[in-house]
Amino acid sequence: MTTARDIMKPGAQWISKDETVAKAARIMAELGVGSLVIADENERMCGIITDRDIVVKCVAQGRAPTNTRAAELCEATPRWVSADADVEEVLHEMESHRIKRMPVIENKRLVGMISEADLARHLDDNQLSEFVTAVYGRP
Repeated sequence: MTTARDIMKPGAQWISKDETVAKAARIMAELGVGSLVIADENERMCGIITDRDIVVKCVAQGRAPTNTRAAELCEATPRWVSADADVEEVLHEMESHRIKRMPVIENKRLVGMISEADLARHLDDNQLSEFVTAVYGRP
């Protein structure tokens, strides 16, 4: 059985909800990633910020990345999967919520992130096709 742990990129990072968007962008650039988990003061996941969020919801709106808090760009309750979740459960969560990046949690701690690239490397053509249709297809 293939699990989330098998396909995730380990070592995902999180930042405080009070950090600036500018700092989030610097961390993403340093790590070569397109998203970061946002955590509250108890280190519980409260959102995800993506490079696209920074461009569309901050820069394009004329907001200053140095004065905008990361939490201001997060929407909805974040979804996640257990590190031991079967790949079918991962796909169901990502497809049903049209999510392109999925945090992986173990013992209440962030241990990795599953991206579209990870799926492309680990899924067969049929699974990948279903994912793309579900996430990018018209609602």
